[in-house]
Amino acid sequence: MSKITLLLFCILVFGCNSKQEKKVVITTIKNSETVIKEIPEELLIDSIKLNLNFKPKGNYISILNKIETDKTYFKTLHQTNPTKAIDSASQYLYSKLLNDIVPHWYGTEWDFNGHTNSPNDGEIACGYFVSTTLKHFGFNLNRYKMAQQAGLIEAIMLQPKSQLKIYRNESFESLKQKVNSVYNDGVYFVGLDNHVGYVLVKDKELYFLHSSYCDDKVVIELAEKAACFSSNIYVFAEISTNKNLVKNWIFNTRLSVPAN
Repeated sequence: MSKITLLLFCILVFGCNSKQEKKVVITTIKNSETVIKEIPEELLIDSIKLNLNFKPKGNYISILNKIETDKTYFKTLHQTNPTKAIDSASQYLYSKLLNDIVPHWYGTEWDFNGHTNSPNDGEIACGYFVSTTLKHFGFNLNRYKMAQQAGLIEAIMLQPKSQLKIYRNESFESLKQKVNSVYNDGVYFVGLDNHVGYVLVKDKELYFLHSSYCDDKVVIELAEKAACFSSNIYVFAEISTNKNLVKNWIFNTRLSVPAN
C-alpha cells in the first residue's frame, strides 16, 4: 500500500539466550518501508510504578541553573529550621537527580576514557557519569579527580569509611536482603570490582543506574538482571539519605579525595 498513514504498534519477542522479555516497535512509514527499533532497556521498567521520569525534559542548562538557585533557599531555611532544611533537601536531591539530571544522560555512549561534560554529546566512563552528575547537581568536587579513584575512595568522598556498607562474595539474593535490611528507599553510590554507579532502592527492589560497559551506554536496569552488576565486592555509600552529605551540598562544602 502507498501513502498509508503512520502506524505504530508493539510486539513482544523473546531473546534466544534468555526468557527476558523485550519489546520491539514496528513503524510503517509512507513508502511502506518497515523500520524495526528495539525499545530502550529503561522503558522495560515501569516508570509509573517507580514514580520516575526516564525521558529528558526541559533545557539541561536551565535545570542546572534552577538547582543552583534553589540551593540558596535551603541555605536560608537551614538558618531557622535545620532539620526541615536537610529533610527537604534530601527529597529534592532524590527527585532532581533521578527525574531531571540523569534522564538527559540515558543513552550517552560509554567509553573507558569518556569524560564528556554534556549529556548525549560524546562519551562517558562509569566514574565520570557519577562524578559529573553529582557535580552538575551542585556538589563542590573535582569530577576528574573523583572519577579517577577506585570505588572505595569515591565512596569515602561521600561518606566516612566507618559508615559505608561493604559486602563481599554475596549472591544477589543475599546482597539484596542485606541492603534492604539497612537502607530505606533512596539513591546510593556503589563501587564494584572494576565499575561504579548509582543504586536506587525502591520498594525493596534494587535498580542500577550506570554508564554500562556491557551495553555501551548509560542505562537504568534491574540490578538483578544487569550483567555489569556482578562483582566480588560491593561498596555502598548513602547519597540522598546522607544528612551530612546533603548539608555539604547546601553549604557548598568541598568533597575532596582523602589524603590516605
